[in-house]
Amino acid sequence: MPTSDASTTGSAKSGGGVQSLERAFDLLERMADAGGEVGLSELSASSGLPLPTIHRLMRTLVDCGYVRQQPNRRYALGPRLIRLGESAARLLGTWARPYLARLVEETGETANMALLDGDEIVYVAQVPSKHSMRMFTEVGRRVLPHSTGVGKALLADVPDAEVRALLGRTGMPAATEKTITTPEGFLDALAEVRRLGYAVDDNEQEMGVRCLAVSVPGSPTAAAISISGPAGRVTEAAVAKIVPVLRQVAVELSQALASSGA
Repeated sequence: MPTSDASTTGSAKSGGGVQSLERAFDLLERMADAGGEVGLSELSASSGLPLPTIHRLMRTLVDCGYVRQQPNRRYALGPRLIRLGESAARLLGTWARPYLARLVEETGETANMALLDGDEIVYVAQVPSKHSMRMFTEVGRRVLPHSTGVGKALLADVPDAEVRALLGRTGMPAATEKTITTPEGFLDALAEVRRLGYAVDDNEQEMGVRCLAVSVPGSPTAAAISISGPAGRVTEAAVAKIVPVLRQVAVELSQALASSGA
């Protein structure tokens, strides 16, 4: 009697994996990219899979609690994913802490790691500065991307149309008098991030605070690291010393995540 998973479950294997499982995770990621709620026809158009296949996979995901069906018959990401995401984020933060500690040692400022979770930025790790005057962001805190250095770093390589759509969903409230509050202004800021290779939050989230951020290249989920400190310490002269350290640590963290299989 055949004993393989493919034979017993009817799922063909692709590249050593179970094809139906690969397809299910692909659909979840497509739902997340679409803002968390989609219709079957949208999933079929974006994935190229036939509707009966998508319907069968979605019913399984609904039964498991990872997707829920709305009264309008559209499908939304389910609450069971929250537990998985929170656990993964905590673990990612644990892996990142030694690298953030190195940032603190070399720059003297508080180091952070943040992820793009849906339309929001969530801080998953922090190592505080040793200065008596230092910045503190609670791990787990969620903020909107437009007023943060990590938000700019994470969105710099996202197509303009997708950035505009995100800003349309979140709005662009002013955290300070220096917050960018127009899509055009924010897109100009993202172009500057691409030109410079790093992002700056110059008193935009909190007056008196400057933040420098870079994305973590090749991260399995969109991630960025940053340092933040009083504007009087994070000066233009300090930027030239801090940015190379940020970039190097981001590369090393990326390599560590890749080797861990994260």
